[in-house]
Amino acid sequence: MRAVKKLLPNENIIYLGDAARLPYGNKSADTVIRYTLESSQFLTSQNIKILIIACHTASSVALPALTTLHSLPVVGMVDPCLPALNSKNGKIAILGTHATVSSQIYQNALKRLSPNTSVSAIACPLFVPLVEEGFIDSPITQESIRHYLLPVKEREIDTVLLACTHYPLLQNVIQDFLGAGCRLIDPALNCAESVKTILHSSGLINNQTEEGRSVFYTTDDPEKFQRLGATFLGKCIPFVEQVKL
Repeated sequence: MRAVKKLLPNENIIYLGDAARLPYGNKSADTVIRYTLESSQFLTSQNIKILIIACHTASSVALPALTTLHSLPVVGMVDPCLPALNSKNGKIAILGTHATVSSQIYQNALKRLSPNTSVSAIACPLFVPLVEEGFIDSPITQESIRHYLLPVKEREIDTVLLACTHYPLLQNVIQDFLGAGCRLIDPALNCAESVKTILHSSGLINNQTEEGRSVFYTTDDPEKFQRLGATFLGKCIPFVEQVKL
């Protein structure tokens, strides 16, 4: 959302955070699909013009079901970031949840695009709760990064995709560990660019001159969502409404 607001400041955005049921990354594919479909049905009931699945886990396993169910454009996190995944030495790492890694979606896509590229997919399940609890740059976070990413350093991987919406909040700490020679990719901007392209090509772009409105919903505690959401968004969220799906 932060990237979309920066690129498309005049668009009105309705955001739903399914905080009551996160993390999705350690759930079965069937459960993730069910949760994602329920969330999407709530959002489409708000008369939206495009649906963004701002979650790599949901995008990895539920996108086909969503595109079948809904007639409006649906944008996930996977396809938009693939063009950015190029490596000088042919070694790429995908950091994601267990569900994203197990889906093989990035591994298969990269093998089709560049058969000679070596792809290492690494599940980092502790990163989400560390971010959720505000441990952005603590000793326990640094030790978790070392535990998960030492193989990335040892294999001299030069391109790393942060394939979970939480992981970019740890980008500086991860970069410090891997070193300046390793390029980290936050796919949010790629997703926002894809949204802009679709809106323009479909004639759906908002041409109003004033800044767009933002409406926030959560399935759990609104106050907690406000605190954590402000960390992600970089500014205060004045009001959040709790909903049941």
